[in-house]
Amino acid sequence: MGAENEIAVTEFILEGFPELDPRLQVFFSQVLLLMYLTTVMGNATIIFLVCVDHHLQTPRYFFISNLAFLEIWFTSSTSIKLFVMLSSGQNTLSLSIYFAQNYFYFALGCTEFILLVVMSFDCYVAICQPLLYAAIMKPQLCVHLVVAAWVLGFVLLSYRLLFLLELSFCGSKIPHFLCDNSPLFKLSCSDTSLLWKIDSVFISRVVLGSLCLTLAFYIATFSVFCILPAASGRKKALTTCSSHLITLSIAYGSFIALYTCPAEDVSLRTNRIVALLNTVLYPFLNPFIYSLRNKSVILVLSRSIAKARTKLFP
Repeated sequence: MGAENEIAVTEFILEGFPELDPRLQVFFSQVLLLMYLTTVMGNATIIFLVCVDHHLQTPRYFFISNLAFLEIWFTSSTSIKLFVMLSSGQNTLSLSIYFAQNYFYFALGCTEFILLVVMSFDCYVAICQPLLYAAIMKPQLCVHLVVAAWVLGFVLLSYRLLFLLELSFCGSKIPHFLCDNSPLFKLSCSDTSLLWKIDSVFISRVVLGSLCLTLAFYIATFSVFCILPAASGRKKALTTCSSHLITLSIAYGSFIALYTCPAEDVSLRTNRIVALLNTVLYPFLNPFIYSLRNKSVILVLSRSIAKARTKLFP
């Protein structure tokens, strides 16, 4: 689009899923609301249990509770607006809200990838250096690692706001349900080549870099499996890492599918489906993958429910 077609855009229209029947959209909105509430309650339960029970106040669950907190905000940044769009048809966003959602979506995603590296490092130390685990994973180090993940995630993505605020647009209809890059850049009358290049560097350095670090920790971890003295030791180590591996597959798989394939090679419908997996399904599964199927967490949860029941019905 040329500069001569530039119009004064004050808001964007998210088209969402226009191909769906209105009744199906209402049904989908109810399913989405149920999943969102379950996501928030499940992740909030993990945070609550880690805070109130000293048995779960370990580095592993400290990192998991931070991931749970992140997932609440990550899914809220997109699911709430999607629910409103599907249930009431209100699909407009002001430029400032659109840019804010775009920034938080990518900043929280970047923070998550760094947290996943930290958690893989914790898993590596727990299995490969069990005798030194307490000496290495001190509370101060755990706090510093988490703070670094949050600060880096939001600082590294701050360049986006500066570039987005300088763009001008030749249209207002976004064929998506969230504030993604590709449809936004296609509407821009400005030259977005520099922003495309910076995003490409970001993907290759941060996302793929964090993936390489995570895989390196797991390769080192799996190499220890072969020399563990008993099958029970191998089973325990594998159980420790299995939930993390499931999370990695979903997180990195969906992101790579969305942002490393050329836009013209991926249909809009496929892009939206993968985005749903990333923003709705993955945060929904997180509490079950990490904690709510763990015997220790279930025991603490049962104990907390019993205490609450005793107080309410003495």
